[in-house]
Amino acid sequence: MSDTAHKTRDDLFSFLDGLGIEVTTKDHPPVFTVEESKALRDEIAGGHTKNLFLKDKKGRYFLLTVGEDATIDLKTIHTLIGANGRVSFGKPEQMMEFLGVIPGAVTAFGVLNDTENAVTLIFDEALAAHDVINAHPLTNDATTSIAMSDMKRFVEATGHSWNVLKLAGENAT
Repeated sequence: MSDTAHKTRDDLFSFLDGLGIEVTTKDHPPVFTVEESKALRDEIAGGHTKNLFLKDKKGRYFLLTVGEDATIDLKTIHTLIGANGRVSFGKPEQMMEFLGVIPGAVTAFGVLNDTENAVTLIFDEALAAHDVINAHPLTNDATTSIAMSDMKRFVEATGHSWNVLKLAGENAT
């Protein structure tokens, strides 16, 4: 981890602006769960995200960004994402170290802070099919809407690979 401070919401917006990416952001009270954020659905259109910060047995980290109602089988997901053995949830300290976010604010935008490319970001195929997706802008007191094609440009501009896999089960609830 570098000695530099983590990038902030304003840094994120400056970075996106530098790429010519337009986003819209709606401020709201902090939300910590998908259930809490569902109260905002009428106000914010597009695919809503749920993020799983995972670690494998070799200490490799993965950030899975899926639709809010997707069901992920943690017992078998390692076989899809190339993890070494079963995965577990990464600790909050590691989440802050690599992505610069706290639990409840995990977001694909966090790769902006992953300057050493320690985290493999993977989007679920069903979520990637949306024209627009919504994610926290490094804090959980706002939701930023971004075109999926622009999210791809953002991810690649951070030096991360664009990975899309079928992660969620058929009968997502």
